[in-house]
Amino acid sequence: MQVHSVVDGPADGDVVVLSGSIGSNLTMWEPQVEPLVREGYRVVRYDQRGHGRTAVPAGDATMADLGGDVLELLDALGVDRAHVVGLSLGGMTGMWLGIHAPERLRSLVLCCTSAKLGTPESWLERGRTAREQGMTAIADGSIERWFTPDWLASHPQERREYHHMTAATPAAGYAACCHAIATMDLVGGLPSIPVPTLVVAGADDPATPPEGHGSVIADAVPDARLEVVPGAAHLGNVEQPERFTELITTHLAKA
Repeated sequence: MQVHSVVDGPADGDVVVLSGSIGSNLTMWEPQVEPLVREGYRVVRYDQRGHGRTAVPAGDATMADLGGDVLELLDALGVDRAHVVGLSLGGMTGMWLGIHAPERLRSLVLCCTSAKLGTPESWLERGRTAREQGMTAIADGSIERWFTPDWLASHPQERREYHHMTAATPAAGYAACCHAIATMDLVGGLPSIPVPTLVVAGADDPATPPEGHGSVIADAVPDARLEVVPGAAHLGNVEQPERFTELITTHLAKA
C-alpha cells in the first residue's frame, strides 16, 4: 500500500524513518524532526495504513502488511537502508523489519512498544468498539494512556489536539491495525535482529511498561540496551521530547 509520507532534511543525508502509534498520524513526531534535520539526517515520516492521509485498507492488516508498507516506501524513495525509529505500533513495525528485512536497516530505536501486547481478544474487542461506538470512545481512553495526568493537566491545548488526532482516525483503519496487534507475536524472532538496537521505555507508561515489555525486547535482541525515561507515559517522545530526542540522536550517531 502507498502510504502518505513527508520528507525533511538534506537529500544526501542518512535516512531516518519515523513510524508512529496506532491512533496517531505523522505529526506526533514534530518534536524530533528539526533536531534530526539539524544533525544532517533525511527524515521520513509516514501515516500508518488507515491513519492520517493514508488510505483505509480493504480488510484487516497484519504486521507483514505494515512492515511491507515501509519497504514499499523505501523503494519508492530509492533508499536501500534506513534507520527506523518506531513508537508503539511503529516499534512493532520496526521489530518486524529487523526480523524479516534486516538488510534494509541501519539501526533500530524501539520506543514504548512490545513484542507481544495483551491478548488477541482484547485487541479484536477494541477494533469492534471503534467500528460500533466510534473513535471518540477510543480517544477518551487512549489519551489517558498516552500522557501522564500531570502533563495532561498542564497542557490543555495539546490534550485537545491529541484527543482529536485519535478521534479523527478512520474506525476501519484503526480496527485493521488492532487486528495486526492481535495477531502479532514477535518474541521468538527478537534474537535474530542483527542491527544496533536501542529500546526506550516510559517509566509511567501504562500501555507498555518497561518491565514485561521494553525489558523483554532489550534482553532478547543481541547487544540491545534499555533506557527508561522518567515522567513519560506512552507517547514519551511528546511528553519528554528533549530526552527522547537525545537518546535517538546519540544512538543513530553511534550506529
